[in-house]
Parts: sequence; structure tokens; C-alpha cells
Amino acid sequence: MAKYFDVHPDNPQRRTITTVADDIRAGALVAYPTDSCYALGCQLGNREGIERMRQIRDLDDRHHFTLVCQNFAQLGQFVYVDNDVFRAIKAATPGSYTFILTATKEVPRQLQHPRKKTVGVRIPDHTVTQALLEELGEPLVSSTLLLPGEDEPLTQGWEIKDRLDHVVDIVVDSGDCGTEPTTVVDFSGGEAEIIREGAGDVSRFE
Repeated sequence: MAKYFDVHPDNPQRRTITTVADDIRAGALVAYPTDSCYALGCQLGNREGIERMRQIRDLDDRHHFTLVCQNFAQLGQFVYVDNDVFRAIKAATPGSYTFILTATKEVPRQLQHPRKKTVGVRIPDHTVTQALLEELGEPLVSSTLLLPGEDEPLTQGWEIKDRLDHVVDIVVDSGDCGTEPTTVVDFSGGEAEIIREGAGDVSRFE
């Protein structure tokens, strides 16, 4: 049965955030809010958690997981970013974008695209997510909480708790955070390629 935490969207309770972060370090799989949809997340080295995300979402090994980072300095540890790409991404973060870039050696192989050796990264503009990332001191491996056969992600914490009670360990509820996933921009080829139009404005990359 999943633990359920009701967290204030603007002033998240520090004790609760600390408890959630401790559980994630201990191997928990969490459903948590972001600035575009709820997501599933676990610690970077949690192989079991990553496999559980694959099973919940019915994903194959070509799926790009996302490293959800607190800030640009953290993001730069996990992907290679040249000067032109740096400026483009810096201007759009934090925000509702996921960027696909070539992974550094800090990224476990199972998180990389098997052929391209890329990984998705993003910096969310969400108070609760940022508080959790600050407490963790490292990225969350994440995937949008979109269940197989469904057209829209789950958006209500109580519904997530009800439907995923026995397959996730924690549900963090801070209210509705929308149904539109991030805009995905692939920079791995050196220039911006829009992979998915979502919550982030695509015009700055066209």
C-alpha cells in the first residue's frame, strides 16, 4: 500500500519533503507532481525502480527516461551541452521542456537510448518538485504518469493513490498540475528537432 502525502503547492512542508526524499534513497518509487503532469520517479541508481516504471507504463528499451534536475549545474553533469545549445536551453529553463542530449558517463547505460546513447533531461518550474530535488541533491529518474491504453496522464493525487496503490510506494499530492506533457526537443544532432509539442512554447526552437 502506497504512502500518501498531501503537500502544500506553494509552501511544501519540510518534514514531509525530507521523509519522501529519505524513502526515495531507500529505493521507493514515487508518483509526484511537476509543472506538466504527474510523473513516476526513483533514485538514479535504482534499477528495480526503473524496471517497475517500465512495467507500469509498458515501455520498451527504446523509451527515453528523463533525468529531472534541480538546476543547470546539475543537468550539466549528465549531458554534453555545447555553447549554442547551452544558450537555447538556459533561456527555456526552468520550464515545461524535456531536452534530449548525448549522455555523459554519469548516466547508467540502462537509461540511455541503446543506439544513440542519449538521455532526456529537464528542469521543472514547480515548487514541490524543486523542494524534493533540493532535498535529494541529485536528479530523479522519471517518466510521465501515462498508463497503457490511456490518452491523458493521471492528474489527481487521490486517483493515482486509488489506481496505483499496490505498484508505487509513495504518492505526493499537491493538487492538479495539468494533463499536457512537456515539449520534447532533441538537440543530440546539434540542432533543435521538435519531437513532441506539449506545454512548452515550441516557437523559440523553430
